[in-house]
Amino acid sequence: MRTPARSDLFSHYSLDGFYDEMFAAPGDPRPHYRKLHSRLETMDSLTLAEKQTLADQAFLRRGVTFTVYEQGEGTERIFPFDSLPRIIPAEEWARLETGLAQRMEALNLFLADIYGEQRIVKEGVVPAEVIRTSKHFRPEMMGVKLPRGLHVHINGCDLIRDGEGNYRVLEDNLRCPSGVSYVLENRQTLKRVFPNLIRDYNVRSIEQYCQDLLNTLLHLAPEHVPEPTVVLLTPGIYNSAYFEHVFLARQMGIEIVQGSDLTVRDDRVFMRTTRGLAQVHVIYRRIDDDFLDPEVFRKDSLLGVPGLFEACRKGNAALCNPIGTGVADDKAVYAYVPAIIKFYLDQEPLISNVETYLSSEPKQMALIMERLPELVVKSVNEAGGYGMLVGPHAAKAEIEVFREKIKANPRNFIAQPTIQLSRCPTVCGDRIEGRHVDFRPYVLNGESVRIMPGGLTRVALRKGSLVVNSSQGGGSKDTWVLGKTTADSESISENRIIL
Repeated sequence: MRTPARSDLFSHYSLDGFYDEMFAAPGDPRPHYRKLHSRLETMDSLTLAEKQTLADQAFLRRGVTFTVYEQGEGTERIFPFDSLPRIIPAEEWARLETGLAQRMEALNLFLADIYGEQRIVKEGVVPAEVIRTSKHFRPEMMGVKLPRGLHVHINGCDLIRDGEGNYRVLEDNLRCPSGVSYVLENRQTLKRVFPNLIRDYNVRSIEQYCQDLLNTLLHLAPEHVPEPTVVLLTPGIYNSAYFEHVFLARQMGIEIVQGSDLTVRDDRVFMRTTRGLAQVHVIYRRIDDDFLDPEVFRKDSLLGVPGLFEACRKGNAALCNPIGTGVADDKAVYAYVPAIIKFYLDQEPLISNVETYLSSEPKQMALIMERLPELVVKSVNEAGGYGMLVGPHAAKAEIEVFREKIKANPRNFIAQPTIQLSRCPTVCGDRIEGRHVDFRPYVLNGESVRIMPGGLTRVALRKGSLVVNSSQGGGSKDTWVLGKTTADSESISENRIIL
């Protein structure tokens, strides 16, 4: 048998002035990456390609897909995956965990206040106009009492690292945060690709997440119901995240339903079964507010359940996340989160925001117009990399189009400096190169705040691209959070973090 020619996988690797997750300096791996670097140095390009092919085949066999909508048609694709993990040391993770718990606590208090007394508005911390004009503010929720007093149960909080390696919150995702199924599938795949390495690295387990999610959902059920029924409500097979909906329902052992499977009788929600109607107590909804109940929101919705809002308002059913949480992930409201944390907790944010300019503020609008070619502009209600301008990478004509859009609807846009996202080693054909990454950890807010030790590292597979979304050519990596000792390797964040 021919012995493959040995090659230097890092021969084309350059830091290019970016913060690099693996290397502190050219050829000098950070301490927590040294084992992986040493392992890769023993490999040639053929072996690396075999590892990546093994990972790709695992995703293909398991049907790990997402849907891209192009020209009105849905196209199902295998989720792109890079076989080199991102590694986070224990001490770094402990700081992140505390900061994420702080943010969850503040956002929960903010939502409770916005749909209650609105103290933060009356005291002038957040302008009333910002709340009133938010697309996701739901006046129907004013004064509604929610189970356990919890106004948000899941936050998929997007983090980046800047040029100095500091973590910053890029945005919050409190409506229907997606991607956690890929986190769990990534781990299963890496166990096959690097079985010995993952063991030697003392990587903390993430397998408890689905049980933690189920416990969070069960915590929302009425106290007098000893065995509550929980379902996952999906818009159906054509939704981009349908793979995840099926995956999570199966892992939690709950039914996956569509709106047509549910009915409301006497302000209670029931599921149609072969044995008749069965009452439903908790709904993990993966449908936006607009489509949940045609009697209250969009009248033309065929995805929701007529009467669902009233059933929830009367406490006969609970939704995760509740209706109206989206006001807290409005990108204009995001700019006020540091002030929100200070107002409710009397603390400084432990994880900073990215500097943000509001087009609705005249002085900030003037700055945006002047510096538009340097900035990243985002629509406050878009996701998935859509409705965005990356000024330094945009053509002059595209910049001018956005200039007119901003002028026509200032409330709909925010702008931020172009952050040079950190880079991580990525398989690029027969070599390893740096590609930009972000990070989405998942924070659960139930009986306690529980944070999966890991999350979704998204990677911009296109060279030079800063857009990590799968719909825009991005992929994902497994994220390894390291335990301090062997005993920590299977531990999970179980206790509420007191800040």
